[in-house]
Amino acid sequence: MSISSILKGTVVALAFATSAPLFAQGTPINSAAFDSLVAQGPIADAAAIAANNWASKIKQTGTLRLGGTQTSNLFSLLNEKDGKIRGFDAGVAQLLTRYILGDGTKYQFTQINSSTREQVLINNQVDMVLATYSITPARAEKISFAGPYYTSQAGVLIKSNNKAIQSHDDLAGKKTATQAGSTGPAILAQFAPKAIVQEFQTHQEALDALRQGRVDAYVTDYTLLLNALSLGTGDAQLAGAPFGPQDPYGIGLPKGSDGVAFVNAFLKKIESDGIWAKLWTVTIGQRSGSTNAPTPPPIP
Repeated sequence: MSISSILKGTVVALAFATSAPLFAQGTPINSAAFDSLVAQGPIADAAAIAANNWASKIKQTGTLRLGGTQTSNLFSLLNEKDGKIRGFDAGVAQLLTRYILGDGTKYQFTQINSSTREQVLINNQVDMVLATYSITPARAEKISFAGPYYTSQAGVLIKSNNKAIQSHDDLAGKKTATQAGSTGPAILAQFAPKAIVQEFQTHQEALDALRQGRVDAYVTDYTLLLNALSLGTGDAQLAGAPFGPQDPYGIGLPKGSDGVAFVNAFLKKIESDGIWAKLWTVTIGQRSGSTNAPTPPPIP
């Protein structure tokens, strides 16, 4: 079962300043539950590490060099009070650090963005990149990917008083925001060809246009919309199920690295042990109104 089938038909509300919000101040992560889950993660046996060059190097240096972000509310957010990064991606990274080094805190963090993700791996500045990193053929020419460990699709965000739009099938003739340079315009052209598309440069500009009533809907990555829900910053709701092609998130590794097999074995372990589902619940489910964890995507 995919995340789309789990969330199919659900309408999760969040409020802008005009009404009482479902998540008034946003729903903070349960830090104690997150930290406890990481601390109970599995540890690889010495033989498994010794048999893998990528993992052996990390073991020998005593630190995993992680490329990631610290500004994504659901996936990887820095808590400035205690200096810790928490979220779904952060949890996977810290569980993998514990799997290799026996301690989930033994990682060295490097902030990356969409334009530097491949380069930090090519330049040997990090051991891996874990940052809602979509697996694409173009990227796979430069680096290797483990996973996928998560998938997303497109979603539709509308104001909560909008009864005319129940899904992407209702966007014909409707002013629909999306982000320029994203997959949004192509997805709308395929799945809602009669929508009146308005492209905005940033996610925030599109959200503002929806809040101000300048557009009827906003179509973008479903995960990005879930992140907005968890922040509790507006009077809007998701309309219908996620749609469009699956967007698989992978863990970036140096090109040709034998770390791919090692990380895939780790991912399969935390999935079969139920840790993946528990992490999803703590970081995403409890904070976006979803009670059932999806089945993780199959790993090649």
